[in-house]
Parts: sequence; structure tokens; C-alpha cells
Amino acid sequence: MVIVAGYLLVAPEGRDAYLVGCVDVVEQARSSPGCLDFAISADLTDPARINIFERWETQEAAESFRGAGTGEEQNAAILGATVAEYAIAEVRPLI
Repeated sequence: MVIVAGYLLVAPEGRDAYLVGCVDVVEQARSSPGCLDFAISADLTDPARINIFERWETQEAAESFRGAGTGEEQNAAILGATVAEYAIAEVRPLI
């Protein structure tokens, strides 16, 4: 299993528009082979922060969906980012 997690920073006044522009990406990801979960969401306390969470069955599934990454318009809006990919060897359900 692969988890991609972190956050993006955008101008607070542009965050809502950025998220609206991500709706299609989320829908496409969730219908992609190997996608277990995919979320791009507004942070509850930081108006510039957008939280990223992805969960994939395999590295190949994540890379196949990711392709070239974000488009030029999205890249231009990102002021900073901390996103990492994690290879998970074991899962222990909590609920």
C-alpha cells in the first residue's frame, strides 16, 4: 500500500477556487484502478493550507494516475508544499 500525504499552501483568497478546480481530479482518482482513498480538502485552521491524502493499492497505481502531476495553472497557485509518499508494509485497523 502507498500513502501520499501532506499539504499545499496557496493564497487564502484563492483557496476556494483552487479546491473547486480539484473536484474533477478527485473524481478521476477515486474511479482509477488501485485507488483506495483520495482527498483534497481545506484545512480547518489555516486559510492558506490545503490538505492532501491519497491511499493506493500499489506504487504502480499511484504513479499511473499521477502522470505528469498538476497542471500549469495549479502550479502557479501553489506558494509552498510539503507532500510525501509512504510505502506501507502493515495496516492495523483502529475501528
